[in-house]
Formats: sequence, C-alpha cells, structure tokens
Amino acid sequence: MDDILILGAGGVGSVVAHKCAEAAKKTGCFGKISLASRTKSKCDAIAESVQKRTGVSLDTWAVDADDVPALCVLLEKIQPSLLLHIALPYQDLHVMDACLACGVNYLDTANYEPLDTAHFEYKWQWAYQEKFQKAGLCALLGSGFDPGV
Repeated sequence: MDDILILGAGGVGSVVAHKCAEAAKKTGCFGKISLASRTKSKCDAIAESVQKRTGVSLDTWAVDADDVPALCVLLEKIQPSLLLHIALPYQDLHVMDACLACGVNYLDTANYEPLDTAHFEYKWQWAYQEKFQKAGLCALLGSGFDPGV
C-alpha cells in the first residue's frame, strides 16, 4: 500500500479525495491519504466529508504549491509514493520540481499553463522527461478528470 498526497482542495480535489478513499477502503490500494492546499480549512472540510461517507481518515496540511522548498518540507514529512496534483495548472512545474527533489512520483489532471496566458502545451512539462527518467520516477501528465479520476 502506497501513501499518497492529493494537492488541491477545490471541487475536483474533493472528488479525487472521495474516490481515493473509496478505492482504499474497497481494495486497500492506498495506505495513508493526505490532502494539502493553501487553505487548510478547505482540506479539513473535505476530510470530514470523506470520513462521514467512507470511514477513511485523511491527514490535512496547508502548503503553497508555488513554494517549492515548503512543498519539499511537506513531502519529506509525509513521504508519499505519489503526489496527485489537482491544484492549478500554472503550478505544475513548481510541483514537478518538488517531486524531483524529493523522489516522489507525479500525476496531474491538467496541462501546464503559464499564469497569465490561457494557453496550454506539453512542451514545458515534456522538458522534464529526462529528469524524471534519471530519477527513476514516473510523471503522468494531463490524465484528465473524467476518466482520470
């Protein structure tokens, strides 16, 4: 059973947290499930809902996904095997940098977009391919929400 970190506590993050908890309960595929966002109270509310619906407890954390050193501190503390990046697409590269620095596999549902430009391309994230290969890590990009979840 692998521990996971879900990064993002918006509407999609809530669905992902519930689905992961359901899968953990039914199949035992996940160990500890952690949920982090800039706003811990949002994580706490989702964790409470997950607990009520599934009986699975989530650990909750506050972290700014744009702050690579802070994200690394959290990754080193909880040591997940996989980070599911469900937060904002302009944060993809920062989160990928933290995963590389900490030896954590990476999955996102959306392609990277620069903060001030509504334009996505894989080229920025594809540039990380060799780094992840050399680190022996997997990075699954743009898995989508449906059926990605």
